[in-house]
Amino acid sequence: MERAAGIFVDGIGTAAATSGVLTALQGRIFALLYLRQEPLALEEIASELQQSKSNVSINIRGLVEWHLVRRIQVPGSRKDHYEAATNFWRVMQEVMERRFRWTVRQVLAAITETERALAEDAGRGTAARRDTASFVAARLGALRLFFTAVDGAIGAFTQGKPVDAESLQKVVPLTPSAPRQRR
Repeated sequence: MERAAGIFVDGIGTAAATSGVLTALQGRIFALLYLRQEPLALEEIASELQQSKSNVSINIRGLVEWHLVRRIQVPGSRKDHYEAATNFWRVMQEVMERRFRWTVRQVLAAITETERALAEDAGRGTAARRDTASFVAARLGALRLFFTAVDGAIGAFTQGKPVDAESLQKVVPLTPSAPRQRR
């Protein structure tokens, strides 16, 4: 691999490793394919990246699932060849929908369950416990507003609609509240 390509491949591999979506090797495979004019077979990818063919095969499946790489049939060859996706808008829509929106919805589900438990316990306990429950309910409400707005923004993004960042920033105040007095 030439020096410039090596820098790019290693850099994308490092970035992928911190993404929470791809492994370093998946990032390196994508980067290698992205810089190639012609699709590559598994053996060629493995040789270029100095990896085993089985390791490349396992990692390339994940890239195909994320729509970052496509399997291509090359006339005259019985081997599968691969090329990198170039429609980054579509790739990011897929990542946002499958990865980040799922996480946001997990937070919303946790809020719902916590609110349900608070409501069940509302009648029980001392005044201090009810004050604490009221405080927690207010915090959960603010969190729900924010994550509902984020969920809506991800939905708009994945459908190719505009996302209004300013409305997201207004959902939850960014300045800290005044410190509470201890009793």
